[in-house]
Amino acid sequence: MSKMTDLQTSGILAKECLRTQICGEGEWPKNTVLYQPYETEQILLPDNSKCLSVKTFLKMADLEFIVEARENAEYMSPHRGKVPFIKAGQFLVADFEPIVNFAQSKGYSLSSNLDEHQKWDLRVYMALVNNVLLNAEIYVTWKHEPTYNDLTKPRYGSVYSFPLNHWATYYKRCEMLSHLDVLDWKKKSLDEVFKEVEKICESLSNFLGDKKYFFNEKPTELDALVFGHLFSIITTPLLNNRFAAIIRAYDNLVQLCVRIETEFYQSRFL
Repeated sequence: MSKMTDLQTSGILAKECLRTQICGEGEWPKNTVLYQPYETEQILLPDNSKCLSVKTFLKMADLEFIVEARENAEYMSPHRGKVPFIKAGQFLVADFEPIVNFAQSKGYSLSSNLDEHQKWDLRVYMALVNNVLLNAEIYVTWKHEPTYNDLTKPRYGSVYSFPLNHWATYYKRCEMLSHLDVLDWKKKSLDEVFKEVEKICESLSNFLGDKKYFFNEKPTELDALVFGHLFSIITTPLLNNRFAAIIRAYDNLVQLCVRIETEFYQSRFL
Protein backbone atom coordinates (compact mmCIF):
# COMPACT_ATOMS: atom_id res chain seq x y z
CA MET A 1 0.00 0.00 0.00
CA SER A 2 2.83 2.38 0.91
CA LYS A 3 4.64 1.69 -2.36
CA MET A 4 1.43 2.22 -4.31
CA THR A 5 0.86 5.54 -2.54
CA ASP A 6 4.44 6.59 -3.25
CA LEU A 7 4.01 5.70 -6.92
CA GLN A 8 0.78 7.65 -7.16
CA THR A 9 2.36 10.64 -5.45
CA SER A 10 5.42 10.57 -7.68
CA GLY A 11 3.15 10.31 -10.72
CA ILE A 12 1.19 13.37 -9.66
CA LEU A 13 4.40 15.29 -8.98
CA ALA A 14 5.80 14.27 -12.36
CA LYS A 15 2.68 15.50 -14.14
CA GLU A 16 2.79 18.78 -12.21
CA CYS A 17 6.47 19.20 -13.04
CA LEU A 18 5.76 18.55 -16.73
CA ARG A 19 2.85 21.03 -16.65
CA THR A 20 5.13 23.65 -15.12
CA GLN A 21 7.80 23.04 -17.76
CA ILE A 22 5.30 23.24 -20.61
CA CYS A 23 3.26 26.19 -19.34
CA GLY A 24 5.93 28.00 -17.40
CA GLU A 25 5.79 31.72 -16.80
CA GLY A 26 6.41 33.89 -19.80
CA GLU A 27 4.85 36.29 -22.21
CA TRP A 28 1.23 35.79 -23.18
CA PRO A 29 1.42 34.23 -26.66
CA LYS A 30 0.91 36.70 -29.48
CA ASN A 31 -1.97 36.14 -31.91
CA THR A 32 -3.90 34.04 -29.41
CA VAL A 33 -7.15 32.87 -31.02
CA LEU A 34 -10.38 31.96 -29.22
CA TYR A 35 -12.54 29.51 -31.16
CA GLN A 36 -16.26 29.24 -30.61
CA PRO A 37 -19.47 28.35 -32.52
CA TYR A 38 -21.25 30.97 -34.64
CA GLU A 39 -23.18 33.34 -32.39
CA THR A 40 -26.05 34.41 -34.62
CA GLU A 41 -27.34 31.09 -35.91
CA GLN A 42 -25.65 28.26 -34.01
CA ILE A 43 -24.47 28.80 -30.44
CA LEU A 44 -26.67 27.56 -27.59
CA LEU A 45 -27.13 29.00 -24.12
CA PRO A 46 -24.64 26.79 -22.19
CA ASP A 47 -21.85 27.34 -24.72
CA ASN A 48 -22.63 31.03 -25.05
CA SER A 49 -22.27 31.40 -21.27
CA LYS A 50 -18.92 29.63 -21.26
CA CYS A 51 -17.59 31.57 -24.23
CA LEU A 52 -18.63 34.89 -22.73
CA SER A 53 -17.07 33.94 -19.37
CA VAL A 54 -13.72 33.19 -21.01
CA LYS A 55 -13.74 36.34 -23.16
CA THR A 56 -14.59 38.42 -20.10
CA PHE A 57 -11.77 36.86 -18.07
CA LEU A 58 -9.27 37.56 -20.86
CA LYS A 59 -10.47 41.16 -21.12
CA MET A 60 -10.27 41.64 -17.35
CA ALA A 61 -6.73 40.25 -17.36
CA ASP A 62 -5.88 42.57 -20.29
CA LEU A 63 -4.77 39.62 -22.43
CA GLU A 64 -4.97 40.09 -26.18
CA PHE A 65 -6.94 37.62 -28.28
CA ILE A 66 -9.03 37.46 -31.41
CA VAL A 67 -12.28 35.52 -31.83
CA GLU A 68 -12.86 33.12 -34.69
CA ALA A 69 -16.18 31.33 -35.14
CA ARG A 70 -16.19 27.81 -36.56
CA GLU A 71 -19.21 25.63 -37.24
CA ASN A 72 -17.26 22.61 -35.99
CA ALA A 73 -15.59 24.34 -33.03
CA GLU A 74 -16.60 21.62 -30.56
CA TYR A 75 -15.00 18.96 -32.78
CA MET A 76 -11.84 21.03 -33.21
CA SER A 77 -11.49 21.34 -29.44
CA PRO A 78 -8.67 19.41 -27.72
CA HIS A 79 -11.36 18.18 -25.32
CA ARG A 80 -14.16 17.23 -27.70
CA GLY A 81 -17.35 19.10 -27.01
CA LYS A 82 -15.64 21.71 -24.83
CA VAL A 83 -15.90 25.26 -26.09
CA PRO A 84 -14.49 27.77 -26.18
CA PHE A 85 -10.89 26.81 -26.66
CA ILE A 86 -7.86 28.95 -27.33
CA LYS A 87 -4.84 28.45 -29.52
CA ALA A 88 -2.06 30.20 -27.64
CA GLY A 89 1.25 29.66 -29.38
CA GLN A 90 1.66 25.90 -29.65
CA PHE A 91 -0.93 25.18 -26.96
CA LEU A 92 -4.62 24.32 -27.28
CA VAL A 93 -6.58 24.87 -24.08
CA ALA A 94 -10.33 24.35 -23.68
CA ASP A 95 -12.97 25.54 -21.18
CA PHE A 96 -12.99 28.24 -18.53
CA GLU A 97 -10.96 26.77 -15.66
CA PRO A 98 -8.13 25.28 -17.78
CA ILE A 99 -7.81 28.59 -19.65
CA VAL A 100 -7.68 30.48 -16.34
CA ASN A 101 -5.02 28.04 -15.09
CA PHE A 102 -3.04 28.47 -18.30
CA ALA A 103 -3.09 32.25 -17.89
CA GLN A 104 -2.04 31.90 -14.25
CA SER A 105 0.88 29.69 -15.29
CA LYS A 106 2.00 32.60 -17.46
CA GLY A 107 1.83 34.97 -14.50
CA TYR A 108 -1.61 36.48 -15.18
CA SER A 109 -4.15 36.17 -12.38
CA LEU A 110 -7.13 38.21 -11.19
CA SER A 111 -7.09 36.71 -7.70
CA SER A 112 -3.44 36.69 -6.67
CA ASN A 113 -4.07 39.47 -4.15
CA LEU A 114 -6.76 37.53 -2.26
CA ASP A 115 -6.01 35.91 1.08
CA GLU A 116 -6.51 32.19 1.64
CA HIS A 117 -10.02 32.57 3.03
CA GLN A 118 -11.07 34.68 0.06
CA LYS A 119 -9.52 32.20 -2.37
CA TRP A 120 -11.54 29.45 -0.71
CA ASP A 121 -14.73 31.49 -1.14
CA LEU A 122 -13.82 32.12 -4.77
CA ARG A 123 -13.41 28.40 -5.47
CA VAL A 124 -16.65 27.52 -3.66
CA TYR A 125 -18.77 30.04 -5.55
CA MET A 126 -17.20 29.18 -8.89
CA ALA A 127 -18.06 25.52 -8.26
CA LEU A 128 -21.64 26.51 -7.40
CA VAL A 129 -21.99 28.44 -10.64
CA ASN A 130 -20.77 25.47 -12.66
CA ASN A 131 -22.84 22.95 -10.69
CA VAL A 132 -26.10 24.91 -10.76
CA LEU A 133 -26.27 27.60 -13.43
CA LEU A 134 -24.47 25.59 -16.11
CA ASN A 135 -26.53 22.47 -15.43
CA ALA A 136 -29.73 24.53 -15.41
CA GLU A 137 -28.77 25.92 -18.82
CA ILE A 138 -28.08 22.42 -20.13
CA TYR A 139 -31.40 21.19 -18.71
CA VAL A 140 -33.45 23.96 -20.33
CA THR A 141 -31.59 23.60 -23.63
CA TRP A 142 -31.52 19.82 -23.99
CA LYS A 143 -34.04 18.29 -21.55
CA HIS A 144 -37.01 20.68 -21.70
CA GLU A 145 -38.94 19.27 -24.64
CA PRO A 146 -40.55 22.46 -26.04
CA THR A 147 -37.23 24.35 -25.92
CA TYR A 148 -35.40 21.42 -27.49
CA ASN A 149 -37.89 21.13 -30.36
CA ASP A 150 -38.39 24.83 -31.07
CA LEU A 151 -34.94 26.28 -30.40
CA THR A 152 -32.20 23.71 -29.79
CA LYS A 153 -32.78 21.38 -32.75
CA PRO A 154 -32.92 24.07 -35.45
CA ARG A 155 -29.96 26.02 -34.05
CA TYR A 156 -27.65 23.10 -33.34
CA GLY A 157 -28.39 21.42 -36.66
CA SER A 158 -28.30 24.61 -38.72
CA VAL A 159 -24.66 24.20 -39.78
CA TYR A 160 -25.05 20.59 -40.96
CA SER A 161 -26.63 19.23 -44.13
CA PHE A 162 -29.39 16.60 -44.13
CA PRO A 163 -29.36 13.96 -42.65
CA LEU A 164 -26.29 14.84 -40.56
CA ASN A 165 -28.20 17.68 -38.89
CA HIS A 166 -30.61 15.16 -37.33
CA TRP A 167 -27.96 12.63 -36.32
CA ALA A 168 -25.58 15.22 -34.85
CA THR A 169 -28.37 16.78 -32.79
CA TYR A 170 -29.64 13.39 -31.62
CA TYR A 171 -26.23 12.22 -30.42
CA LYS A 172 -25.48 15.56 -28.76
CA ARG A 173 -28.77 15.35 -26.88
CA CYS A 174 -27.95 11.81 -25.71
CA GLU A 175 -24.60 13.09 -24.46
CA MET A 176 -26.17 16.01 -22.58
CA LEU A 177 -28.94 13.89 -21.05
CA SER A 178 -26.35 11.39 -19.88
CA HIS A 179 -24.42 14.26 -18.28
CA LEU A 180 -27.55 15.41 -16.44
CA ASP A 181 -28.37 11.86 -15.38
CA VAL A 182 -24.95 11.33 -13.79
CA LEU A 183 -25.43 14.50 -11.76
CA ASP A 184 -29.03 13.64 -10.77
CA TRP A 185 -30.45 16.53 -12.76
CA LYS A 186 -32.25 14.56 -15.47
CA LYS A 187 -35.18 13.58 -13.22
CA LYS A 188 -35.73 17.10 -11.91
CA SER A 189 -38.83 18.99 -12.95
CA LEU A 190 -38.52 22.42 -14.52
CA ASP A 191 -39.83 23.96 -11.29
CA GLU A 192 -37.14 22.15 -9.30
CA VAL A 193 -34.47 23.42 -11.68
CA PHE A 194 -35.65 26.99 -11.31
CA LYS A 195 -35.70 26.62 -7.52
CA GLU A 196 -32.03 25.66 -7.68
CA VAL A 197 -31.38 28.77 -9.79
CA GLU A 198 -33.23 30.94 -7.27
CA LYS A 199 -31.13 29.55 -4.41
CA ILE A 200 -27.80 30.22 -6.10
CA CYS A 201 -28.88 33.71 -7.19
CA GLU A 202 -29.84 34.49 -3.62
CA SER A 203 -26.50 33.17 -2.40
CA LEU A 204 -24.54 35.17 -4.99
CA SER A 205 -26.59 38.29 -4.26
CA ASN A 206 -25.94 38.01 -0.52
CA PHE A 207 -22.23 37.47 -1.10
CA LEU A 208 -21.98 40.44 -3.47
CA GLY A 209 -23.97 42.76 -1.21
CA ASP A 210 -23.30 46.40 -2.06
CA LYS A 211 -19.71 45.80 -3.22
CA LYS A 212 -18.58 46.81 -6.70
CA TYR A 213 -17.32 43.29 -7.40
CA PHE A 214 -17.47 40.09 -5.37
CA PHE A 215 -14.14 40.90 -3.74
CA ASN A 216 -14.51 44.67 -3.43
CA GLU A 217 -12.99 47.02 -6.01
CA LYS A 218 -11.31 44.69 -8.50
CA PRO A 219 -12.90 41.90 -10.56
CA THR A 220 -11.78 38.30 -10.20
CA GLU A 221 -12.35 35.08 -12.09
CA LEU A 222 -15.64 34.72 -10.20
CA ASP A 223 -16.94 38.02 -11.60
CA ALA A 224 -16.06 36.91 -15.13
CA LEU A 225 -17.74 33.53 -14.68
CA VAL A 226 -20.90 34.92 -13.09
CA PHE A 227 -21.20 37.64 -15.73
CA GLY A 228 -20.88 35.13 -18.56
CA HIS A 229 -23.76 33.05 -17.24
CA LEU A 230 -26.09 35.75 -15.98
CA PHE A 231 -25.71 38.02 -19.01
CA SER A 232 -26.28 35.09 -21.38
CA ILE A 233 -29.38 33.93 -19.50
CA ILE A 234 -30.86 37.43 -19.48
CA THR A 235 -30.18 38.13 -23.16
CA THR A 236 -30.84 34.71 -24.75
CA PRO A 237 -34.36 34.43 -26.23
CA LEU A 238 -36.16 31.42 -24.72
CA LEU A 239 -39.77 30.24 -24.90
CA ASN A 240 -40.59 32.12 -21.70
CA ASN A 241 -38.75 34.66 -19.58
CA ARG A 242 -38.84 32.79 -16.26
CA PHE A 243 -35.11 32.00 -16.31
CA ALA A 244 -34.19 35.64 -16.92
CA ALA A 245 -36.87 36.90 -14.52
CA ILE A 246 -35.27 35.02 -11.62
CA ILE A 247 -31.99 36.85 -12.20
CA ARG A 248 -33.62 40.23 -12.77
CA ALA A 249 -35.21 39.93 -9.32
CA TYR A 250 -31.74 40.48 -7.82
CA ASP A 251 -30.88 44.08 -8.63
CA ASN A 252 -27.28 43.95 -7.44
CA LEU A 253 -26.55 41.00 -9.75
CA VAL A 254 -28.08 42.88 -12.69
CA GLN A 255 -26.05 45.97 -11.81
CA LEU A 256 -22.91 43.81 -11.69
CA CYS A 257 -23.66 42.69 -15.25
CA VAL A 258 -24.26 46.29 -16.35
CA ARG A 259 -21.00 47.39 -14.72
CA ILE A 260 -18.92 44.67 -16.41
CA GLU A 261 -20.62 45.15 -19.77
CA THR A 262 -19.97 48.88 -19.67
CA GLU A 263 -16.41 48.71 -18.38
CA PHE A 264 -15.06 45.83 -20.46
CA TYR A 265 -17.26 45.85 -23.56
CA GLN A 266 -18.01 49.59 -23.82
CA SER A 267 -21.63 48.77 -24.59
CA ARG A 268 -24.98 48.77 -22.84
CA PHE A 269 -27.56 46.10 -23.65
CA LEU A 270 -29.15 45.56 -20.26
